[in-house]
Amino acid sequence: MASFLHVLTDFEKQSIGERQSLPERYLGLSDAEMETRITAARKTLGSRVVILGHHYQRDEVFKFADYTGDSFKLARQIASRPEADYIVFCGVHFMAESADVLAAPHQQVILPDLAAGCSMADMATPDQLEASWADLERMGVVTGGGGKAGLVPVTYINSAASIKAFVGERGGTVCTSSNCAATLTWAFERGERVLFMPDQHLGRNTAYKMGMPLDEMVVWDPDQPDGGLEPEAVRRARMILWKGHCSVHTRFSAQQIQSLRDEYPGIRVIVHPEVPWDVVQAADDAGSTEYIIRQVKESPEGSVWAVGTEIHLVNRLAHEVAPDRTVLSLDSLGCLCSTMFRVSPNHLLWVLEELVEGRVHNRITVPDEQKHWNRVALDRMLSIH
Repeated sequence: MASFLHVLTDFEKQSIGERQSLPERYLGLSDAEMETRITAARKTLGSRVVILGHHYQRDEVFKFADYTGDSFKLARQIASRPEADYIVFCGVHFMAESADVLAAPHQQVILPDLAAGCSMADMATPDQLEASWADLERMGVVTGGGGKAGLVPVTYINSAASIKAFVGERGGTVCTSSNCAATLTWAFERGERVLFMPDQHLGRNTAYKMGMPLDEMVVWDPDQPDGGLEPEAVRRARMILWKGHCSVHTRFSAQQIQSLRDEYPGIRVIVHPEVPWDVVQAADDAGSTEYIIRQVKESPEGSVWAVGTEIHLVNRLAHEVAPDRTVLSLDSLGCLCSTMFRVSPNHLLWVLEELVEGRVHNRITVPDEQKHWNRVALDRMLSIH
């Protein structure tokens, strides 16, 4: 858990004011009844609704998705269904916010359970970013020379809409784990340094893989004066990494990798780049969820894999995507994204049946004053290859 004092995000303020509990009549339903009723509601709604499912979503919900993928892939799918009036996003709040920004004006984005947040996204708040940017301006690293910016802000898609808007307005962009390297290349063509938020590990692992030494990176703690750093250290740095992390991926360790290598000689280890640096170094490979799926799926039959990412994706790889391989979780207990797990088939059934009756619940809307710069930042992301 984050050690700093928690400040309510814009999303949380909205959720507290608008959250509606799941009606009691949707509790205690059998899986079979829910499947029948979800199928019937989808048939009634037809092309008016599209369901997006993130890879970390539980299987009982994931199976109903029209499109599945990581944040980057799903963001690209939104434009492919202009006829849909409703986008039901089975994921977490920052994903639904991005969908609202990229959606057509007539489309409404729905998050089945407003309690599905993201601890990493909550580690960067607008107030923290405003104060940190002011500190960086005072240190003289925001303004550059020779036609380049001194500092280009890049935010991981796992961030609030308010953060994306701030970044977009200041010449920055959004990235995902799929296009992080291409995004950093884009950023360094435009600036001398990059402020990377909110996941320090993705930023560090990607920059290191691209050839940047660790001593050219510093970690900025937004809860410390001047980020807890000496101004000269900030001026020397090329990567300023926000002190944030994923509570799922930081559970993986190099010791876990060694234990599995001892037990399974020849095992291949692949991890998500949100894991700590030493875990990536101990693994054989690292990449986004889409990359992990592709590597395991295209490996020889009989291959043995240890995968360091969320347990629902690992189990799906083992039982559906690559059943002729042995696929194990790097963590023997399995790492569950508990906030993603809050989206249940009960919640999905509820919002769909309410749509059939013409009632919209749990709509996610990004404030108009943020939408323009969100769109700018997200369009930059989608243009980077």
